Amino acid sequence: MLSDLDNAEDATPIGRLAPPEELAGALFFLAREDPSYITGSELVVDGGWTAQ
Repeated sequence: MLSDLDNAEDATPIGRLAPPEELAGALFFLAREDPSYITGSELVVDGGWTAQ
């Protein structure tokens, strides 16, 4: 029997769940000074869910 986590991984278009390091990379980028000119945007880190 598959767990909810296994089901989520199978349903993710990229075929795997993101390790914390991948999510942290996006957060680290947004927390830096470099993206200071980015306003009113979304950085989608969802393994392809919104592309379905």
